[in-house]
Amino acid sequence: MDERRAICGLSALRLAVVVLGSLAGMAALAQAERQAERGQDVGDLAKAAQNPIADMISLPFQNNFNFNVGPHKQLQNILNIQPVVPISLNQDWNLITRWIAPVIAQPPLTITGDREFGLGDINPSFFFSPKQPTHGIIWGVGPTFVFPTGTNKTLTQGKYSMGPTFVALTIQGPWVVGALVNNVWSFTGKSNRPDVNQMLLQPFVNYNFPGGWYLTSSPIITANWEGGHGDR
Repeated sequence: MDERRAICGLSALRLAVVVLGSLAGMAALAQAERQAERGQDVGDLAKAAQNPIADMISLPFQNNFNFNVGPHKQLQNILNIQPVVPISLNQDWNLITRWIAPVIAQPPLTITGDREFGLGDINPSFFFSPKQPTHGIIWGVGPTFVFPTGTNKTLTQGKYSMGPTFVALTIQGPWVVGALVNNVWSFTGKSNRPDVNQMLLQPFVNYNFPGGWYLTSSPIITANWEGGHGDR
């Protein structure tokens, strides 16, 4: 795998193995307590935590293991810290702000290279979402950005990118089913770095048991549209 593909993490429409855990920060705990006082049970709070555009402050952590990275085919680990903060715009609409700050443990990208550890490129998204579902569908749409904040040249694309993002889901009994998709294009940045045109698709399925326990699956599918034929 060459440096460009390893930095972008965009080999041909690959599925990453996702270990997803949601840990609430102090603000989320306080809000959950208030909701519980209003009669919202643990199961309802679990479903809200599974909704990426819920009207609830949360602090999810998502850990991704990518296998066979670099010439030595080693393990890459990416911990995504994803605070979600809703802002009420009016009686009908929310603005859901969702930031992804990746902390990356990167294997060597060349035969003689070194392993790197640090912050990757931060990815904020802003979803305009109606407060009431549309025919049972909860949805949000807006812009997403990628800032070259990587602490090492192997941990950043070196480009400022932006594009549209969309998420939709439905809650039917114990099931929470939906998908998130975005595509970003670079518009400025280091001239010696390749242009960015990349897509991310993340379907998710959750089955909730009584007491707040649930099973979840949320594979990540990515594509690098700048890659050559058969290598996207």
